[in-house]
Amino acid sequence: MAETRDTADDIDDINRRTRSRKTRPATISSSHTDILDKKGFAHLASLGPDGEPQSHPVWFDLDADHGQLLVSTGTDRQKYRNILRDPRVSVSILDPDDPYRYLEVRGRVVKIEPDPEKAFLDQLARKYLGLDTYPYEQRRNVERVILHIQPDHVVV
Repeated sequence: MAETRDTADDIDDINRRTRSRKTRPATISSSHTDILDKKGFAHLASLGPDGEPQSHPVWFDLDADHGQLLVSTGTDRQKYRNILRDPRVSVSILDPDDPYRYLEVRGRVVKIEPDPEKAFLDQLARKYLGLDTYPYEQRRNVERVILHIQPDHVVV
């Protein structure tokens, strides 16, 4: 059973820690933004409890207004615990139509947003599965959050 957490505390902690970093957000080159509209999976790398890298395949979307990648996760997942401890991440996305074309985003999670109604999860289900509602009950019944990833460095 998933631990019940006060995600407001988690958000405050991430925001407090990331405000101290003085980096200018990077932007994703217009030559590769089309990759973000496709159904390709992203690989989100975070740092584990002992500092070892951990890679997690994830669905994603783009918040174009803020230039941030968005990822849905359950609060019971290791990537969530890793990010609470250290918000630095790297995301690699291959173009599903040309695997020699890719996008890498190095940055940090600047916001963890609760998704109690699973609206973002359902949005991702529409993008990846063509379904209005995320169909897998065992993952739907977990407390969900949206990770907002601010790019600090982009490689194309």
